[in-house]
Amino acid sequence: MKKIRLTVQLLYTIVTNGYLYGFLRGNIYKGSLKYACVPGLNCYSCPGAVASCPIGALQALLNQRGFQVPFAALGFFFLFGSVLGRFVCGWLCPFGLVQDLLHKIPLFKKKKRLPFHRVLKHGKYAALVLLVGIGSMFLFGGFAKVPAFCKYLCPSGTLLGALPLLSANESLRSQAGGLFLWKLGILLAIVLLSVKVFRPFCQYLCPLGAIYGWFNRFSLVQIHWEQERCISCGACERACPTALSLQEISRSPECIRCGKCVEACPKDCLHFTASPGYHSAESQSS
Repeated sequence: MKKIRLTVQLLYTIVTNGYLYGFLRGNIYKGSLKYACVPGLNCYSCPGAVASCPIGALQALLNQRGFQVPFAALGFFFLFGSVLGRFVCGWLCPFGLVQDLLHKIPLFKKKKRLPFHRVLKHGKYAALVLLVGIGSMFLFGGFAKVPAFCKYLCPSGTLLGALPLLSANESLRSQAGGLFLWKLGILLAIVLLSVKVFRPFCQYLCPLGAIYGWFNRFSLVQIHWEQERCISCGACERACPTALSLQEISRSPECIRCGKCVEACPKDCLHFTASPGYHSAESQSS
């Protein structure tokens, strides 16, 4: 399972960011594919990106003059959320892959969560509301509407977009100022934290994860628990990188469906299935 997931993550990242000419020239691909979104966090400004980021697309729609309901973006989130939930985060997100690889570096004692996790995990919902929502819709009276999440926070945009563009484009380097240094600082903090803590950006700051997490309870793809075969050994809970209980696996908004619990179970009572909202008889009745 571990090798399969890593292979899928690598192939997905290569396919969605495979415009090599962009990296060589320091230019952003602006072909017809850029009008489509991919399900994971994938920076529009990455020189290799062949499609757009759904969070960036949502902000672009909200940034338009006046207010229009962004039906296209909402439909996109409903489609991928209702089918996959946060499986997208675990398998189809380039910046998720970056954090996974950083966490494999043999430095520091590894931790699954930060202190005050129960409070900090709401940070991604705050980013969704304050930066993606309010930043895009309600900044007026002298302030222009801005894609605030992309502009002020997103470390994926800095790593996969700003740094490659600046390295290949001298004129852009001369324009980099305080905002770039701010975002570079955020990226460095996330990178260092990722070595010690499992996916800190995904757990605490990613608005895309916040959206997909709402669908986890009833999305088509689930991790099914065969309770009658379970021996309560706790192997799945020990393997879970986000420290979820057996009852929370697959159903919790924090579960990214990485499959580590499935791989760890000695009795094969956990497995991926296409059963919307189904986890176990006990969890349904509770």
